Amino acid sequence: MASCNKGLGGEGSAAAAPPHVLAVDDSSVDRAVIAIILRSSKFRVTAVDSGKRALELLGSEPNVSMIITDYWMPEMTGYELLKKVKESSRLKEIPVVIMSSENVPTRINRCLEEGAEDFLLKPVRASDVSRLCSRVLR
Repeated sequence: MASCNKGLGGEGSAAAAPPHVLAVDDSSVDRAVIAIILRSSKFRVTAVDSGKRALELLGSEPNVSMIITDYWMPEMTGYELLKKVKESSRLKEIPVVIMSSENVPTRINRCLEEGAEDFLLKPVRASDVSRLCSRVLR
């Protein structure tokens, strides 16, 4: 699997911090799967179970490189989390990727129009991570 650390401080740089990804999913299984995939590609991962917890973490953790969130969650959908992030002057530059097991073109387009960097269909595969690397490391 390709590492996503290239370009962060040069080859072999021990000082380069891995990109920090906030993974948001109400399913503990899906959270675990995405965390394993991201960590195997050298991301630092914080996983939370709701949009509300994601916003709390974003309030205290300034160094999030990307948010990857499920679309369907109780209390706050991934789409609502996306909107809150993009409406915040402090958070709006953080790329947000939406995941869903349902391939609904109108939902996908709405998320992309609202500012999502990408929309991944579950199950997320290791090959999907390579597409995310270019967005995280711009």
